[in-house]
Amino acid sequence: MSWLTTAGSGRSPDQRPVRSARMSPAEQELWAAYPTGVLVDLTGRGDPTVRANVLAQLLLGGCEAQAGFVPAVRLRGARITGRLDVSGGRIECELRLDRCVLEEAPKFGNAHTRQLRFADCELPGFDGGGLQCDGYLSMSGSTINGTLNLTRAQLLGGFRLNNTKISNPGPDDWAVFTGGLVVQAGAFIRNAEITGGVRLTGARMNAGIFMEGTVLRNPGGVALDAQNIVVADAMECSGGFISEGTVRLRGARVNGTLSFSRAVLKGAGRTALHGSHMQVDELILWTDGRIEGPVSLSYSRIGLIQDGADSWPDELWLNGLTYDSLRGAPPKERLGWVNRDEQFHLQPYEQLADWYRRNGHDDLARKAQLAKMRARRGVLRPAGRIPGLLLDWTVGYGYRPWRAALWFALLLTVGTIVFSLVHPHSIKQPGEKPHYNALAYTLDLLVPVSMFGQRDAWDPTGWTQWLAYTLIVTGWILATALIAGVTRVLRPN
Repeated sequence: MSWLTTAGSGRSPDQRPVRSARMSPAEQELWAAYPTGVLVDLTGRGDPTVRANVLAQLLLGGCEAQAGFVPAVRLRGARITGRLDVSGGRIECELRLDRCVLEEAPKFGNAHTRQLRFADCELPGFDGGGLQCDGYLSMSGSTINGTLNLTRAQLLGGFRLNNTKISNPGPDDWAVFTGGLVVQAGAFIRNAEITGGVRLTGARMNAGIFMEGTVLRNPGGVALDAQNIVVADAMECSGGFISEGTVRLRGARVNGTLSFSRAVLKGAGRTALHGSHMQVDELILWTDGRIEGPVSLSYSRIGLIQDGADSWPDELWLNGLTYDSLRGAPPKERLGWVNRDEQFHLQPYEQLADWYRRNGHDDLARKAQLAKMRARRGVLRPAGRIPGLLLDWTVGYGYRPWRAALWFALLLTVGTIVFSLVHPHSIKQPGEKPHYNALAYTLDLLVPVSMFGQRDAWDPTGWTQWLAYTLIVTGWILATALIAGVTRVLRPN
């Protein structure tokens, strides 16, 4: 047959059917190998060039299959010229390119394919917007000098970018750009090196996403944008994962573990981890060294948080965060955990105190409530801090009532010594006054209600009058603070 495909009208030169007489030996060998799916290895050949339109026509059914065999395009060591464009087409065979160099970015937009594999290849980008792949899409080991576009793609057999190097073409471009990506059988992006932002907004990873050992570089920008991502199983940003730029996981849903174990997070002047409004079963923040840049977990719902104090950043935003359990850092160090927010919020302290109580740490729960009141006092005006200072010094806002007893014992001792040395004078007739006792007299001054009748019978003289007045006022303050603390009247919720 003189034509290998049916000619069409109005096509560009690289889309026209290819005559067998005009095909190079490499192209003829590839065409002959297609019906049985035999691998064509052009490594070391003098002319390893294959035109992209030859590949496109094979993929789109330009050559008939052979009964008893599975047709496929399998090519190694070729230089592919022109653009491989099968946009909107239906491909019923596997495409496997090993160690090939593609001069132009392939276009698979809105195509329906079987299995696609670009192993150890070099290509200036990939356009797979709307791609439907019944098998997996693999670019493991390849070098992509451009944008990998998978907007609205559906990959039923999985996604593989292991050991892949991707660099974006410009500072405002994404290295990996997706939106609404669906991966059914797991996304494996291990030990990859990606320069530029990775956008996975709204993606659904129905068998997990695994990025152990991957390096994402986009200093001053977003290294990983995975807002509203839904992950079943696990999201592993661990095992040497490095991010230079913001990791944005706002609104993420992870029905399993979100792990940053032995990861390095560098915000590079920005938020290192933006994880607000997440729902995660388990969050692991055992990073390799301190996180550089603020971390936000505001308004997230997390079942278990495992972290270490050595990983905590200088700024940690926890307002609205709820959790069932905390592990890793010692319970007593968690007060330093909630104190890392520059703005005061009641909720983080209340949440921590509730966790303390549920785990039998009642004393630590009281410390958390006390830390809350002290932090709250710090945001008040100077005049508004005075009552709080008095409550703190006297009874620790009601969480340290024993302080009132210490103050009371100190004042009682001072008063007893002073009034033993300087007796007050009597203000009643000899037969009406009780026998003078310095201890009882001091007690009557300190206690708001006179118990021994000493205060009504004896009047201090000279400078001891000021001591008596001080004891009376202090007694009222201690009594009021103690009652208010015990009944929690002065503790706002």
